Amino acid sequence: MEVIFLLICISLIVALGFLMAYLNAVRDGQFDDEVTPAMRILFDGDVPSEKPSTSAEEQTK
Repeated sequence: MEVIFLLICISLIVALGFLMAYLNAVRDGQFDDEVTPAMRILFDGDVPSEKPSTSAEEQTK
């Protein structure tokens, strides 16, 4: 029974360590996305409904 209490205490300490590391990373701004807003303009726009058909014969003419 003592082993269970020991394992619970150790797991809580490890979980608190991961929580502190995560909160530190959020506070430092490591999860701020600076790339996607700049690249978003490249993907906006109308998608053509049909692609023009290009065959090998049309390209050689």
